[in-house]
Amino acid sequence: MELVVVERILEHPYTEEDLKALESRSATCLELHQVKRVKSYLSRDRSRLICIYSAPDAEAVRHANRMAGFGFESIWTADAF
Repeated sequence: MELVVVERILEHPYTEEDLKALESRSATCLELHQVKRVKSYLSRDRSRLICIYSAPDAEAVRHANRMAGFGFESIWTADAF
């Protein structure tokens, strides 16, 4: 499995409820593509979100995000060190 980073610019500052709804809405799509969320980071101004996933490859994460209807700035594989 690969570590995959997703960068998002949010259309408005996200609340905790927004983040929970996002996670709930994406659960089935992520599971279908064998993608698991590892960790997420929300900027202090709540306008940017970075999500780290474990997935077969970056394309699986792209498909899952598109299927869930989520936009993203970029998706790329990473190495942890």
